[in-house]
Amino acid sequence: MNERTVFFVSDGTAITAETFGTAILAQFQIPVRQVRMPFVDSPAKAMRAVEKINATYQKEGVRPVVFSTLVDVDVLNVLRNNCEGKLMDMFSAFVQPLETELGVKALGRVGRFPDITRNQAYHDRIDAINFSLAHDDGQSARNLESADVILVGVSRSGKTPTSIYLSMQFGIKVANYPLIPEDFERRRLPSALLPHRKKIFGLTIAPERLAEIREERRPNSQYASLANCRMEVSEAEAMMRRYDISWLSTTTKSIEEIATTVLQHVRRRNRHHD
Repeated sequence: MNERTVFFVSDGTAITAETFGTAILAQFQIPVRQVRMPFVDSPAKAMRAVEKINATYQKEGVRPVVFSTLVDVDVLNVLRNNCEGKLMDMFSAFVQPLETELGVKALGRVGRFPDITRNQAYHDRIDAINFSLAHDDGQSARNLESADVILVGVSRSGKTPTSIYLSMQFGIKVANYPLIPEDFERRRLPSALLPHRKKIFGLTIAPERLAEIREERRPNSQYASLANCRMEVSEAEAMMRRYDISWLSTTTKSIEEIATTVLQHVRRRNRHHD
């Protein structure tokens, strides 16, 4: 099947439209070209978006799919009345039935917060991002008592992207530490982590996949060799078992799936401590 162009149109960042739309498209085995169109917050901007969508239709000969989370009715009507793509109006599909069910009129507010800088959750996310960046790849052992979770695993097992995703999406403070040959020789975790063992969660990966990832970074190196990857993964998993650390294989998991599992672990631990 030929590639299909998909537009994500929003009066905000378009992240919601893209996330929801991508989840729906995953049900169909078709190649897609994704185009995000954020901040379409006036009829004039909507008309420019329409022109781009219609031009794509004329060029490709098949209707683009347009996922919209536009709130303003006047802006949305520009798409409804002029767009030649297949318009998927996601907000209206849910907002109108909920208005009927709840007996309350929707606010019609663009974006998540009227003033993001006044929202505590926003500031918590910023603090978490700064913490996670400062504690990436074992850079710092300071303030580990403030960490919500500490990720450990061999180099290139997915610790950094998982840390950043958790901090950006959920405001979780994450430190991550690579397990290295010196740790395996000593047969113990880095000393800085020992007082915080209950916060540790492990990530592992199939040696074959690890070798592929490392080969892209350092071709033809001992670091990337399959034998070395097998050794490191085996030693890391043995260490996690010795310390009774919960762990997950990232081999076939998306960042979203990994982060969700880690988040569930953090919440279970917090409930237990409460």
